[in-house]
Amino acid sequence: MMRKRTRTRYGFLDESGGVDPFSGSHVLVVSLLTTQAPRKIELRIKRAHQKLGRGASGEELKASSSQARVITRFLESMAGEEIEIIAVIVDKRAILRPPENTEDIYREAAAKAVSHCVARWPRIDLSLDKRYTKKSLRRELELAIREGISHLSQEVVLIRQEDSRNVKGLQAIDFVAWALFQKYEANDEQYYSIIQDRIIVEEIIQQPLW
Repeated sequence: MMRKRTRTRYGFLDESGGVDPFSGSHVLVVSLLTTQAPRKIELRIKRAHQKLGRGASGEELKASSSQARVITRFLESMAGEEIEIIAVIVDKRAILRPPENTEDIYREAAAKAVSHCVARWPRIDLSLDKRYTKKSLRRELELAIREGISHLSQEVVLIRQEDSRNVKGLQAIDFVAWALFQKYEANDEQYYSIIQDRIIVEEIIQQPLW
């Protein structure tokens, strides 16, 4: 009997907040948006550009530089799509002894988010916002993620680290990560509440030792 082929899931991962446990933000949020219809997500971003008068191929759309009404309208449009959101939140206030390389905090959070995704969809095409300019650091991140999913049954897991200016799905997840960050950093849930029903995993890490 021929086994039914699993449909490819598409994922977009981004973060909000810094990794330094003793300065900057209190939390690091890593968010992952998944969909079977990435084209619909691209169209949402293009329409947002057009409403702002920038045209479909305008500059990168980011929540941190957008007006509140733009953020609200875009998140409402995303909430109407068939998407699932996975979030991993690192509470940096709980860290007593950080790792020697604080980027390990980000790598572990990203690996956890991807593992939640692969556990549900073993065939996924994943785009990560390109955090590192150095190829060696990009390789180290991918190795950390692949190690984090090595215990899971997989069909195909493609991992790309791309410039968010060129990938509209990464611009979409930027808004989601920002909304989650407002909840955990500023105790402001007005944006989070718009997409709350689309969140399937919301893991909080309070880890004293790394």
